[in-house]
Amino acid sequence: MSTELLAPLDLAFWHLESTEHPMHLGALAFFESDGEGDSDSVAKLLAERAAAIPRLGMRVRPVWLPVGGAAWSTAKDFDVRRHVRQIRLPDGDFAAHATEIAGELMEQPLERGLPPWEMYVLTAPGSRAFAVLVKLHHALADGMRAVAIGAGIFDQIAGARAAGARRERSVPPRSWLPGPHQVVGFARDRLEEVGRAVGIGASVMRASRFDLWGASALASGSSGTRRLGTAVLGLDDVLKIRRVAGGTANDVLLAVVAGGLRRWMLERGEPLPAADPRALVPVSRRRPGSAAASGNRLSAYLLGLPVSEADAWTRLASVRRAMDRNKAEGPGRGAGAVAVLADHLPPLAHRFGAPIAGSVARMLFDVLVTSVPLPRSTLSLGGSPLRAIYPMAPLARGQSLAVALSTYGGQVHVGLVADAEAVPDLDRLAGSMTHELATLLRAATG
Repeated sequence: MSTELLAPLDLAFWHLESTEHPMHLGALAFFESDGEGDSDSVAKLLAERAAAIPRLGMRVRPVWLPVGGAAWSTAKDFDVRRHVRQIRLPDGDFAAHATEIAGELMEQPLERGLPPWEMYVLTAPGSRAFAVLVKLHHALADGMRAVAIGAGIFDQIAGARAAGARRERSVPPRSWLPGPHQVVGFARDRLEEVGRAVGIGASVMRASRFDLWGASALASGSSGTRRLGTAVLGLDDVLKIRRVAGGTANDVLLAVVAGGLRRWMLERGEPLPAADPRALVPVSRRRPGSAAASGNRLSAYLLGLPVSEADAWTRLASVRRAMDRNKAEGPGRGAGAVAVLADHLPPLAHRFGAPIAGSVARMLFDVLVTSVPLPRSTLSLGGSPLRAIYPMAPLARGQSLAVALSTYGGQVHVGLVADAEAVPDLDRLAGSMTHELATLLRAATG
């Protein structure tokens, strides 16, 4: 594959980017080696494995047709060493220093003339730990595809790939001329899609707030700065709560976010918002086994986070009921499915409409809360086991916080990305989430 048009949602993410609002995903992974972290050998290994992933050698270029479109094309001058870099951290608390520098690195947009990704190897003198920060443009990958791409750097996946590439199944030749039944089916599908798009658009308009700008703690003018906060939640605790409350583990985690936000707002001395803040909860539209397929495949649910409710168990029940309603309606309908509209817009509309779309996101939701799935197996890099991995999501325009969660090694790792000037107390929010989980656990075990 040398050239491939960007899918509509990928194109939207590409044009949504600005200097203050870079549109890359990230992950900060911590490893523990037998001896002192050797950044040179880790960087060399990362470069070798990244170079073996074809998608990471492609860049975005404009095309004449369709007008306003863009395509992935193989970068002929691709040099993986420009994308894998090393940073030596000072002595002291390695995790704290790594988290701080990761936040600063997340501020910087990826260079658009190059394949849109970077990796940083973070080491410190005398430390057996080392960390790897991965940045992938959202046009390159949604959460599931980012995992599929990023997993290629780990020993287990890289080893399986080196053992032998999977054979490509031959596809029988097929005429490009559609038959009459295909024409009828195509027309019917297009009409159904138009109907869905109109319904989603109407739901978005009904859900948009034209006179209410939500919780002040979550709204801000952008400073272009970033801060990263982390929290670790016990998966066993989450599952104990779920068994008592019913619903899903994700319901519990969303309730933890809601309760954490409430605690954080009250500790800041801020009044609780007149209306509960709304979370955009992304939902993958990928079919099982299709994570390697190109193009973002996302929809989302809108969820009111019940920060005005004082009781933690009642908050969880409220979240569960709201998510049950969302699931009953389905991820392809309702205002939360706004990402689906991208599939129905021409490329030129994405190019010129992105600034407007970015500005109105604040009218629809207040905070992004996303769960990123990871392989269940134990992972390592160069023989060094992975100890923790914190996902990071981009900030929408006019918003100060994004929350991402991943489960690995019996723990839920929470990555909080915030505007550094709007949310200087991000560690306090991380602590509020751990306290909220403990409160729910006490209520569940009584």
